[in-house]
Amino acid sequence: MIKKIIFNKQVQIFWHPSHSKSLLFSLSFLLQGKPNGSHQLDKHVNMLKFNSYKEKKYNLSENSVNNSDWNIEVSNFAKSTCNPVRKLIEQMKIEPNPEYQMIALSIGDPTVFSEIGKPESVVNAIQACISEKKFDGYTPSYGTEAARQAVAKYYSRPDNLIYKFTDILLTNGCSQAIDLCITVLANRGDNIIIPKPGFSIYKTLAGTLGINVKYYSLLEENNWEIDLEELESMIDEKTRAVIVNNPSNPCGSVYSREHLLDIINLAERYKLPIIADEVYGDMVFPGNDFYYMSELSQSVPVLSCNALSKRFILPGWRFGWIAIHDPKNYLSRVRAGFNDLTTRILGPNSLAQAAVVEILEKTPQSYFDSIMKILSVS
Repeated sequence: MIKKIIFNKQVQIFWHPSHSKSLLFSLSFLLQGKPNGSHQLDKHVNMLKFNSYKEKKYNLSENSVNNSDWNIEVSNFAKSTCNPVRKLIEQMKIEPNPEYQMIALSIGDPTVFSEIGKPESVVNAIQACISEKKFDGYTPSYGTEAARQAVAKYYSRPDNLIYKFTDILLTNGCSQAIDLCITVLANRGDNIIIPKPGFSIYKTLAGTLGINVKYYSLLEENNWEIDLEELESMIDEKTRAVIVNNPSNPCGSVYSREHLLDIINLAERYKLPIIADEVYGDMVFPGNDFYYMSELSQSVPVLSCNALSKRFILPGWRFGWIAIHDPKNYLSRVRAGFNDLTTRILGPNSLAQAAVVEILEKTPQSYFDSIMKILSVS
């Protein structure tokens, strides 16, 4: 049953009561129109009840009745997979109320906003790659050397962080980067620790593999910083990694250098690698300083997951990467595991890999400044 949530006279949202709580935070935070700070959920939202996803009632085909003597079962892998955001958005069929203006909350897709266009560097690069007709074949499963060199150069910091191309694995978007990180580190019955509220894909990916998730809280009163005491209490002998999402989706907070160092020190005490979802990195408003966790870690392995999707406004290109920061070489066996896992799906498409060299080199800072200006007044 779809319910209507009224925030005020101008804003109403249609909501399915079985949806995950994390997106309610997204809705609230987006409606507030601010990227950072503390946001109080509307009392109407807090009154909603949340049901678990124990039964799935959607099909790719309306004609799902099997009247034959065939008995083809769906795999347990498929049955255990549920992305609650996608499940709601892609199955929802609602007519907007004509008396109200619709607010496009989307699903983290910046292309729905007409004010934000692609930079000329993107258009020129992809057109040139198509015209050259040299980039239509298969690529190495972990990506071409030229594209990995470009990503390594772009995300290196001269003073404290130098990536080599061998530290970069190219993926089908940031989601596959996170998927590979979870898959390479944990076995069925192990656990990873993830933020609450947080991006629902972490649980989706882990749950399908039989990997348990534990949740640490983000403290609203402390600008959504991690509750480090609670995080530490979650760690046990089956814990294989901690996921840190900074800047936070959905809370919009940006962690201070000191807070990130506290997280790194905790991971070092328990000898745990960090999976850093930093896809919104370098997209912070004035008054905030963003640090990649790899910049600050002198020994703890950090697997930084990123993509072209947010900063370059190219989510549909499905071009992401994992940047491996491993100063003490603790991940030698994990690197080999990554190489094996990438052979299951052979990297992002070849045209994007060819174009990314020029995109990263020639997109001017003025373009990114213009995006942040648009977002700051929206």
